Formats: sequence, structure tokens, C-alpha cells
Amino acid sequence: MTAITQAEIERTVQAALMAHGADAFPAAEVARAVAQAEALGNRICGLYYLESYCQQLTTGRVKGDVVPVVSAPRPAAVYVDAQMGFAQPAFAYGLAPALDAARQYGIASLAVGHAHTCTALGYFTEQIARAGLIGLGMTNASPIVAPPGGKTRMIGTNPIAFSVPDGHGGLAMQFDQSTTTVALGKITMAKAAGETIPEGWAVDADGNPTTDPTAALAGSLVSTGGAKGWGFGLMAELLTAGLTGGVLSRDVKPLKAPEGPPHDLGQYYILIDPSASGAFMERLEQFKEYLSEDPSGRMPGQTRTPADPVDVDPAAWAQAQALAGIAG
Repeated sequence: MTAITQAEIERTVQAALMAHGADAFPAAEVARAVAQAEALGNRICGLYYLESYCQQLTTGRVKGDVVPVVSAPRPAAVYVDAQMGFAQPAFAYGLAPALDAARQYGIASLAVGHAHTCTALGYFTEQIARAGLIGLGMTNASPIVAPPGGKTRMIGTNPIAFSVPDGHGGLAMQFDQSTTTVALGKITMAKAAGETIPEGWAVDADGNPTTDPTAALAGSLVSTGGAKGWGFGLMAELLTAGLTGGVLSRDVKPLKAPEGPPHDLGQYYILIDPSASGAFMERLEQFKEYLSEDPSGRMPGQTRTPADPVDVDPAAWAQAQALAGIAG
């Protein structure tokens, strides 16, 4: 592995995106998300995506020179039209008014429509929590999940993220997880590495369990907990497509394909002011104390510590430098 600072990752990713047609602000916002993903060991959402970002900028599948449009159709409902651009700058445009609305009314929604994939959803809910509010987010993706017992791809991995503030500018807890047993990226990475996958992750095109990542990619992923995970996936599908104006998963082409129509995805966030009840932070501390009674008890995300410098895959770093026009 190669040790690279977060700042250098950001600079290189921003340079690569700008070299392929992105303006400075959207490039900087995407670069910040890529660097954090790498710092947290989430390589699937880090440099792994950079080549496709650059390819899609070149083909016009994602717009790197658009300005998101913010509106407030209701007093506590903020809407951002990403204009078929990146999700990260669109969220940045909508975050401040959404935070203001939640503080005023106790709860608010932030809907981002007509956007590119957001990759790590927790990256966004974490920003809500670090601003002192509770953040719940969800999105949909290209279809890869069949109904329980079925074989027809209907919805995406449709992740859900939840972040809770600690009252001091940090996180008390956070989870960011797909509504499938495993994220699609883990299967594509297993295929690239020539490895098998555990049974229970996916089914083949005929609906039979498989440990072959190639067969899995031709088939469907399995919802976490069967019908229970399927229900959460449908919740994310309907809220993100229905309340943002984005498309259903079935109409989204593979996210990393260089060419094709824009993703046109939606991301939907609910922001809650924990002071609305007057009891939330007290109950949070009570639960943390209660949880500590079990040696294995911990709040999700409690041990997350971003690395800096970051151990980066040498091949991915060399590719990033090449995309940025930097000699290795």
C-alpha cells in the first residue's frame, strides 16, 4: 500500500475531475467525499469510482459544470435539483437551508433530485449530525435486487444511513448500510480478484444461490433478512424516487458504465432537531451507559477514526495521478 495524505488525495481527485470537464466547486466536493471514503477504508466508494467519474464527465453522462437549483416547496421541505450533476455539490447547496428549517420547525426534509450516484450515503448524514441534528438518509440505484424468492431485478441496493450527534460536534452513532446482504461493490471486487463469494449474498439468473461472483452479477443480490430487507429497500425506493422526482431503479443503467443516460437518481434526507422533545440527549446518554454494561456493547460507528495519511491501493493511486495528468 502507498501512504498518501487526505489533502493530497483531494487535490489529485479534484485535478482529475477538472481535467475531464468539471468546474472547481463540484470537483472539490466530490474530491472531499472520495478522500473521506479512502480515509475510512471504504475503497468501494473512494478512488475505485474515479475513472468512471472522469469517463462519464467526458461522455456527458454526468454534468460537471451545472449549478444546483434550491427551492422550498413547503416551509420545512427543501428541494435541490442537481441538474444531472454530482450529488455532493447539490447536497452542499441544500444543507444550510435544510438545517435552518429543521431548527425552526423541529424536523425538515432535504430532497436531492436528478443527481448522479452519491456513493457513501453516510458521508452526507454525518454532516447533518456534526451540525447537531439527527440525520436519516436513503437513495436508490441501478436494479440488482429481486423480490424474495424471485429472479427479476426490481430495485437497487438502496442503502439507508442514520447519524446521531453527540452534542459536542461529533457522532454518537452512525450506520450506513445497503438493504441487501452485501453491497454490489464487494461482489465486483471479488470477481476482479478471482475470488468466490459466500453463499447467501446472491442468486444466479435462475434464482439459485451461488458463490460465483460472475453468476451473481448476472443474477440478483439477496435482501438482508429476506422480506424484511426487501421492505426497507422498497421504502428507500419509493421515498427517493417519489419525493425527489428521480427515476425508479429499473430505469437506471449500470452506475459505472461510461456511456448512457444520466443516472437521474434521488437522495432523500430527514433532519430532526434532538432538542424538539427535550429528552433525546438524556436518553442517548442513558442508553450508552446501559450498553456499556455488556463487554461487546458499542454504538455503531463509535470506533470510526479516519486515517491520515491513508494507505491507498498503489494501482488506484497511479490511475488517479494519470487521470489528473500528474507524473507518478
